[in-house]
Amino acid sequence: IGFLVFTAGPFLASLVLSFTDWQITTTPKWVGLDNYLRIFTRDPDFYQSLRVTFTYVGLSLPLSLVCGLSLSILLNQRVPGMRVFRTLFYLPVVLSGVSVALMWMWLLNPEYGVVNTLLSYIGIQGPNWFWSIEWALPSVVLMTLWRVGGGAIIYLAGLQNIPPHLYEAAEIDGAGVWAKLIHVTLPMLSPTIFFQLVMELIDAFQVFTAVYVITGGGPARSTLFYMLYMFRTAFEDFDMGYASAQAWIMAVIIMFFTLLVFRSSAAWVYYE
Repeated sequence: IGFLVFTAGPFLASLVLSFTDWQITTTPKWVGLDNYLRIFTRDPDFYQSLRVTFTYVGLSLPLSLVCGLSLSILLNQRVPGMRVFRTLFYLPVVLSGVSVALMWMWLLNPEYGVVNTLLSYIGIQGPNWFWSIEWALPSVVLMTLWRVGGGAIIYLAGLQNIPPHLYEAAEIDGAGVWAKLIHVTLPMLSPTIFFQLVMELIDAFQVFTAVYVITGGGPARSTLFYMLYMFRTAFEDFDMGYASAQAWIMAVIIMFFTLLVFRSSAAWVYYE
């Protein structure tokens, strides 16, 4: 019942509504493909939001994967107090998105923020971060690395499942640290990397909370992410039919890239 009412029902309803003109207070009126034609031919915000979102995905996804994997290797070392470090790095994942966004607004404030204050001590004039057209999007990318500990814990579980005898055999063959990483760790960890790639890819396309709280899509639409663009259409313009069409376009985009990753997995994912 929960699935039908809260998932399958709205899912199918949005598909039907994407072919209608519905302003919430009016009766839905069937318009066929007009919403989709309007999106592709008469809506410049659509292409701007796609440009911003794809740029973000292209920057944040590799960074999250590499930083998460690197952090997990560090957290897999046998040093005193490691459980404390693992807990500390995971804590940002369970914090509220709004509170984290407000914290980053304070950290990256160009006038009294901690980051620019520290940079000024070494003679560097910090940028305007979220309030600069050039730096707003990189600032959002930087902020996403705050939650990299969540992926690191998953990588850590994968690392601890790698049989130790593989490393011992590699050492006998004369393999060094980098050789063991490339020829043992990465192949054995490839199913975990594949899982994280799919999950983080889907998540990256749906960024909303931070930009809604911090930038509101500005300055000059430089952080107009697709989810924010769709939210404005639905809950500010109350054009639900048009917003449903926007949602289905993003659903198709995410599905396409997810299937692309699945198809490529045969070439690089190793299952023992």
